[in-house]
Amino acid sequence: MTTVEEPTVSTAETLSVWPASTTEERPGALAVGGVLLAEVAERFGTPVYVLDEGEVRERCRTYRHAFPDAEVLYAAKAFLCRAMVHWTAEEGLGLDVCSAGELELAVTTGFPPERIVLHGNAKSPRDLETALRLGVGRIVIDSPSEIARLAAAVGPGGRQKVMVRVVPGISAGGHEKIRTGTDDQKFGLSISDGYAQHAIARILDQPQLELTGLHCHLGSQITSVKPYLAAVRRMVGLMARLREQHGIVLPELDLGGGHGIAYLPGEQALDITTLARRVRTELAGACASAGLPVPRLIIEPGRAIAGPAGIAIYHVLAVKRTGEHTFVAVDGGMSDNPRPALYGVRYAPRLIGRHSTEAPAPVTVVGRHCEAGDILATDVELPGDIRPGDLLAVPVAGAYHLSMASGYNMVGRPPVAAVHAGHARLLVRRESLDDLRSRDVGV
Repeated sequence: MTTVEEPTVSTAETLSVWPASTTEERPGALAVGGVLLAEVAERFGTPVYVLDEGEVRERCRTYRHAFPDAEVLYAAKAFLCRAMVHWTAEEGLGLDVCSAGELELAVTTGFPPERIVLHGNAKSPRDLETALRLGVGRIVIDSPSEIARLAAAVGPGGRQKVMVRVVPGISAGGHEKIRTGTDDQKFGLSISDGYAQHAIARILDQPQLELTGLHCHLGSQITSVKPYLAAVRRMVGLMARLREQHGIVLPELDLGGGHGIAYLPGEQALDITTLARRVRTELAGACASAGLPVPRLIIEPGRAIAGPAGIAIYHVLAVKRTGEHTFVAVDGGMSDNPRPALYGVRYAPRLIGRHSTEAPAPVTVVGRHCEAGDILATDVELPGDIRPGDLLAVPVAGAYHLSMASGYNMVGRPPVAAVHAGHARLLVRRESLDDLRSRDVGV
């Protein structure tokens, strides 16, 4: 029987952003969910995404325990496949989707449509038709033009529950491209200029639409509770004005998601238990001051559930030393993870599959694509003898990797494998050259 060594302090710190099931039985032999990552790479090839089912489920439970009276919707845009649909349903979460594609995948997998909310700043006719045909629970109205279109699509004898996405005027998020709570971006209807109030008045005049509440989403990678508390105060203030103007008391308040996670050891993540406690207190106090009943809270975590549960594994193809820089090129890149190029996000790749005694040295891990910006990790420490054929594993790769993957250079999107209780299984197969060729029907 193999004895598992206790990790040193430095190893424990390094693994702090990895799934809780991660073990290192011996140096270089990293396992997640009881499965050696090197074996996953050998079995499914690289690049490959690995998803720890147990980590996903535990993070779902953390939200359910922290927000026992709230409706927790998993934000499918972070990562979605049929297995993820099953896991979130079995853990008691609802779904937040942004397209007919996400919606149909969920419903055809067996997810109850009444537990699904449809978002989108520019919903297509197909999005709305699919939502109505499948019986989606709520549709979040994001622009004035949607009101008449949706009412007409519902028809004279129908009724659809809707919410309104409100811009509360709060700046929060880890990068300017993922801040969505201010007036200078494409989402929602502003409180400050009156567009939100005007849209709500129009909705109330449509008998086909049943307004159930207000929605806001401040941004992504938020690590402080304070922006959410400010949002609660502003949203409750608007609910109080709506009662005065229209005599309505809205039963739901959706605060969106955007809960920040750590990508590097030592980085701050949003404390979900603290968030839940302080939001509940702030909501109760604001409603008491306004003389309103406390609405049912809705939250929409995505990245915070899927992100830390995923790992991306690559093979090293080349090592190039140019002047003072060392570039380690892998068999993936911006087609399977565009986030470093888009947001300057940083990752902590790790050598797996073998143990090196060489001292670490700074390198830049780059992708295989014909783009100077195809960089996965800048100035990271890897063993000085890193060489072609080595395996690199990148933690915190479960969110906005496959969902944002592209067909750049026609390399094909990687597969997704789940690991759990010592077993690995394929969830999403690799995109093949036949898949890419079959879409091209011209000559």
